Amino acid sequence: MADDKSKTGKPDRDRINVRENYEVTYWTNRFDVTPEQLTNAVASVGPMVKDVARYLGKSA
Repeated sequence: MADDKSKTGKPDRDRINVRENYEVTYWTNRFDVTPEQLTNAVASVGPMVKDVARYLGKSA
C-alpha cells in the first residue's frame, strides 16, 4: 500500500518507505549510500530511521 501523503508527522518521519521513489532519493542522499544499500539495510533491520542509520554506521 502506498504512503498516505495526507497523513504526515513524526511517525512518518521515523520510517523509511523504500517503495516510494522520493523517499529512496532523500534517504540515499542523506546517508550517502546507494539505493541497494538502503534497501538491504531496511530489509535487515526494518524501516525505522534510527535502526537503518545505526546499521549503515551513519547518524540519524
